[in-house]
Amino acid sequence: MDHLTDRDKLRLLYTLSVNSHPILLQVCITFLLGVIQPPQPRLLGASTRPLRDFYSAVPEVAADLALQLLAVLRSMGTNDLNYFFYFTHVDAGTFGVFSNGHLFIRDASTLGIIDKEEGSQLIDGQQEYKDIFSCLTVDCQSAFVSCNSIREKHSLIMVCQELLPKLLKGKFLQPVQEKIDSFLQHCADGLADDQSLNEAVAKLAELLKPLRSCDSRFAYRYPDCKYSDKY
Repeated sequence: MDHLTDRDKLRLLYTLSVNSHPILLQVCITFLLGVIQPPQPRLLGASTRPLRDFYSAVPEVAADLALQLLAVLRSMGTNDLNYFFYFTHVDAGTFGVFSNGHLFIRDASTLGIIDKEEGSQLIDGQQEYKDIFSCLTVDCQSAFVSCNSIREKHSLIMVCQELLPKLLKGKFLQPVQEKIDSFLQHCADGLADDQSLNEAVAKLAELLKPLRSCDSRFAYRYPDCKYSDKY
Protein backbone atom coordinates (compact mmCIF):
# COMPACT_ATOMS: atom_id res chain seq x y z
CA MET A 1 0.00 0.00 0.00
CA ASP A 2 2.98 2.31 -0.51
CA HIS A 3 1.07 4.30 -3.13
CA LEU A 4 -1.74 5.14 -0.66
CA THR A 5 -1.76 8.26 1.49
CA ASP A 6 -2.34 8.01 5.25
CA ARG A 7 -5.89 9.22 4.70
CA ASP A 8 -6.52 6.53 2.07
CA LYS A 9 -5.17 3.84 4.40
CA LEU A 10 -7.48 4.97 7.19
CA ARG A 11 -10.47 5.07 4.87
CA LEU A 12 -9.63 1.51 3.84
CA LEU A 13 -9.42 0.39 7.48
CA TYR A 14 -12.74 1.76 8.59
CA THR A 15 -14.44 0.66 5.37
CA LEU A 16 -13.28 -2.89 6.07
CA SER A 17 -14.54 -2.72 9.64
CA VAL A 18 -17.94 -1.22 8.78
CA ASN A 19 -18.69 -2.84 5.43
CA SER A 20 -16.14 -5.04 3.66
CA HIS A 21 -18.28 -5.65 0.56
CA PRO A 22 -16.98 -2.78 -1.63
CA ILE A 23 -13.36 -3.76 -0.92
CA LEU A 24 -14.00 -7.43 -1.70
CA LEU A 25 -15.86 -6.41 -4.83
CA GLN A 26 -12.92 -4.31 -6.02
CA VAL A 27 -10.46 -7.15 -5.32
CA CYS A 28 -12.62 -9.51 -7.38
CA ILE A 29 -12.80 -7.00 -10.23
CA THR A 30 -9.03 -6.51 -10.15
CA PHE A 31 -8.29 -10.21 -10.42
CA LEU A 32 -10.97 -10.85 -13.03
CA LEU A 33 -9.79 -8.04 -15.30
CA GLY A 34 -6.12 -8.66 -14.64
CA VAL A 35 -5.40 -4.97 -14.17
CA ILE A 36 -5.05 -2.64 -11.21
CA GLN A 37 -7.85 -0.10 -11.10
CA PRO A 38 -8.85 2.56 -8.56
CA PRO A 39 -11.97 1.96 -6.43
CA GLN A 40 -15.19 2.29 -8.40
CA PRO A 41 -17.93 3.58 -6.08
CA ARG A 42 -20.27 4.19 -9.01
CA LEU A 43 -20.22 0.47 -9.81
CA LEU A 44 -21.16 -0.36 -6.21
CA GLY A 45 -23.86 2.31 -6.11
CA ALA A 46 -25.33 1.07 -9.37
CA SER A 47 -25.95 -2.34 -7.79
CA THR A 48 -27.96 -0.94 -4.88
CA ARG A 49 -31.13 1.01 -4.18
CA PRO A 50 -31.22 3.83 -1.61
CA LEU A 51 -33.28 3.28 1.51
CA ARG A 52 -35.81 5.91 0.38
CA ASP A 53 -37.04 3.46 -2.25
CA PHE A 54 -38.30 1.20 0.56
CA TYR A 55 -40.38 3.71 2.51
CA SER A 56 -43.51 2.25 0.89
CA ALA A 57 -42.35 -1.37 1.28
CA VAL A 58 -44.65 -4.05 2.70
CA PRO A 59 -44.51 -4.53 6.51
CA GLU A 60 -42.25 -7.60 6.52
CA VAL A 61 -39.65 -5.87 4.33
CA ALA A 62 -39.80 -2.70 6.44
CA ALA A 63 -39.33 -4.73 9.64
CA ASP A 64 -36.36 -6.59 8.16
CA LEU A 65 -34.61 -3.38 7.03
CA ALA A 66 -35.26 -1.70 10.38
CA LEU A 67 -33.66 -4.64 12.19
CA GLN A 68 -30.63 -4.49 9.91
CA LEU A 69 -30.36 -0.75 10.48
CA LEU A 70 -30.39 -1.22 14.25
CA ALA A 71 -27.74 -3.95 13.92
CA VAL A 72 -25.47 -1.62 11.91
CA LEU A 73 -25.78 1.10 14.57
CA ARG A 74 -25.03 -1.42 17.32
CA SER A 75 -21.89 -2.66 15.54
CA MET A 76 -20.66 0.93 15.12
CA GLY A 77 -20.43 1.29 18.89
CA THR A 78 -19.21 -2.23 19.70
CA ASN A 79 -16.45 -3.80 17.62
CA ASP A 80 -13.12 -5.64 17.99
CA LEU A 81 -11.14 -2.56 16.97
CA ASN A 82 -12.35 -0.66 20.07
CA TYR A 83 -13.27 2.28 17.87
CA PHE A 84 -16.57 4.13 18.11
CA PHE A 85 -18.06 5.04 14.73
CA TYR A 86 -20.72 7.72 14.46
CA PHE A 87 -22.58 9.65 11.77
CA THR A 88 -22.27 13.41 11.47
CA HIS A 89 -25.36 13.34 9.21
CA VAL A 90 -27.81 10.74 7.87
CA ASP A 91 -30.35 10.81 5.07
CA ALA A 92 -32.17 8.32 2.86
CA GLY A 93 -29.10 7.95 0.66
CA THR A 94 -26.74 7.05 3.51
CA PHE A 95 -27.86 3.41 3.39
CA GLY A 96 -28.38 1.16 0.40
CA VAL A 97 -30.02 -2.22 -0.17
CA PHE A 98 -28.70 -4.95 -2.43
CA SER A 99 -31.02 -7.08 -4.57
CA ASN A 100 -30.68 -9.87 -1.97
CA GLY A 101 -32.23 -7.61 0.69
CA HIS A 102 -28.97 -6.91 2.54
CA LEU A 103 -28.66 -3.36 3.92
CA PHE A 104 -25.28 -1.62 4.21
CA ILE A 105 -23.71 1.82 4.56
CA ARG A 106 -23.82 3.27 1.05
CA ASP A 107 -22.21 6.64 1.80
CA ALA A 108 -19.42 6.56 4.40
CA SER A 109 -18.41 10.20 3.86
CA THR A 110 -20.30 11.32 6.97
CA LEU A 111 -18.75 8.72 9.31
CA GLY A 112 -16.61 9.88 12.21
CA ILE A 113 -14.26 7.73 14.31
CA ILE A 114 -13.29 7.93 17.97
CA ASP A 115 -10.63 5.74 19.58
CA LYS A 116 -12.33 4.56 22.78
CA GLU A 117 -9.00 4.19 24.56
CA GLU A 118 -7.74 7.68 23.73
CA GLY A 119 -10.74 9.75 22.67
CA SER A 120 -11.59 10.93 26.20
CA GLN A 121 -8.10 11.21 27.65
CA LEU A 122 -7.63 14.98 27.30
CA ILE A 123 -6.18 16.90 30.23
CA ASP A 124 -8.48 19.61 31.58
CA GLY A 125 -8.06 22.77 29.56
CA GLN A 126 -6.02 21.02 26.87
CA GLN A 127 -7.11 21.77 23.29
CA GLU A 128 -7.81 18.80 21.04
CA TYR A 129 -5.16 18.35 18.39
CA LYS A 130 -6.19 18.03 14.77
CA ASP A 131 -5.40 14.42 14.00
CA ILE A 132 -5.73 12.61 10.69
CA PHE A 133 -8.84 10.75 11.87
CA SER A 134 -10.67 14.07 12.18
CA CYS A 135 -9.52 15.06 8.69
CA LEU A 136 -11.41 12.14 7.15
CA THR A 137 -14.80 13.77 7.57
CA VAL A 138 -14.26 17.52 7.99
CA ASP A 139 -12.00 20.33 6.86
CA CYS A 140 -8.78 20.13 8.90
CA GLN A 141 -8.74 23.91 9.14
CA SER A 142 -12.04 23.95 11.00
CA ALA A 143 -12.64 23.64 14.74
CA PHE A 144 -13.57 20.11 15.81
CA VAL A 145 -16.35 18.94 18.03
CA SER A 146 -15.01 17.47 21.25
CA CYS A 147 -14.94 13.65 21.33
CA ASN A 148 -16.43 13.90 24.81
CA SER A 149 -19.59 15.45 23.35
CA ILE A 150 -20.33 12.44 21.10
CA ARG A 151 -22.36 9.78 22.88
CA GLU A 152 -23.37 6.28 21.79
CA LYS A 153 -26.93 7.43 21.19
CA HIS A 154 -25.78 10.17 18.77
CA SER A 155 -26.35 8.20 15.54
CA LEU A 156 -29.39 6.37 16.89
CA ILE A 157 -31.19 9.64 17.62
CA MET A 158 -30.60 10.87 14.06
CA VAL A 159 -31.82 7.59 12.57
CA CYS A 160 -34.92 7.69 14.80
CA GLN A 161 -35.62 11.23 13.65
CA GLU A 162 -34.89 10.88 9.93
CA LEU A 163 -35.20 7.27 8.76
CA LEU A 164 -37.08 4.82 10.99
CA PRO A 165 -40.36 6.80 11.17
CA LYS A 166 -40.54 6.95 7.35
CA LEU A 167 -39.76 3.24 7.12
CA LEU A 168 -42.11 1.99 9.87
CA LYS A 169 -44.96 4.52 10.09
CA GLY A 170 -48.43 3.03 9.62
CA LYS A 171 -47.13 -0.41 8.61
CA PHE A 172 -48.43 -2.64 11.40
CA LEU A 173 -51.62 -3.47 13.26
CA GLN A 174 -52.38 -2.13 16.73
CA PRO A 175 -51.17 -2.37 19.44
CA VAL A 176 -47.81 -3.17 17.78
CA GLN A 177 -47.78 0.06 15.75
CA GLU A 178 -48.51 2.12 18.85
CA LYS A 179 -45.55 0.54 20.67
CA ILE A 180 -43.24 1.18 17.69
CA ASP A 181 -44.38 4.82 17.40
CA SER A 182 -43.89 5.33 21.12
CA PHE A 183 -40.34 4.02 20.98
CA LEU A 184 -39.43 6.13 17.96
CA GLN A 185 -40.73 9.28 19.65
CA HIS A 186 -38.83 8.42 22.83
CA CYS A 187 -35.68 7.80 20.82
CA ALA A 188 -36.01 10.92 18.65
CA ASP A 189 -36.39 13.14 21.73
CA GLY A 190 -32.91 12.04 22.82
CA LEU A 191 -33.69 12.59 26.51
CA ALA A 192 -32.83 9.08 27.72
CA ASP A 193 -29.31 8.10 28.75
CA ASP A 194 -27.26 5.68 26.64
CA GLN A 195 -28.06 2.59 28.70
CA SER A 196 -31.84 3.06 28.82
CA LEU A 197 -31.91 3.87 25.11
CA ASN A 198 -29.92 0.72 24.31
CA GLU A 199 -32.41 -1.30 26.37
CA ALA A 200 -35.27 0.27 24.42
CA VAL A 201 -33.54 -0.61 21.15
CA ALA A 202 -33.29 -4.23 22.27
CA LYS A 203 -37.02 -4.26 23.05
CA LEU A 204 -37.84 -2.74 19.65
CA ALA A 205 -35.71 -5.41 17.95
CA GLU A 206 -37.61 -8.16 19.79
CA LEU A 207 -40.85 -6.53 18.68
CA LEU A 208 -39.76 -6.42 15.02
CA LYS A 209 -38.23 -9.90 14.72
CA PRO A 210 -41.51 -11.85 14.46
CA LEU A 211 -42.84 -9.28 11.96
CA ARG A 212 -40.34 -10.15 9.25
CA SER A 213 -40.68 -13.24 7.09
CA CYS A 214 -38.36 -15.99 5.92
CA ASP A 215 -38.57 -16.35 2.13
CA SER A 216 -36.57 -15.86 -1.06
CA ARG A 217 -37.06 -12.06 -1.04
CA PHE A 218 -34.44 -12.02 1.71
CA ALA A 219 -31.76 -14.05 -0.05
CA TYR A 220 -29.01 -12.70 2.22
CA ARG A 221 -30.41 -14.87 5.06
CA TYR A 222 -32.55 -17.41 3.15
CA PRO A 223 -32.83 -20.41 3.49
CA ASP A 224 -30.70 -20.21 6.68
CA CYS A 225 -33.57 -18.47 8.49
CA LYS A 226 -35.59 -21.69 8.16
CA TYR A 227 -33.18 -23.52 10.42
CA SER A 228 -31.81 -20.91 12.83
CA ASP A 229 -33.26 -18.08 14.91
CA LYS A 230 -30.00 -16.20 14.31
CA TYR A 231 -31.29 -15.22 10.86
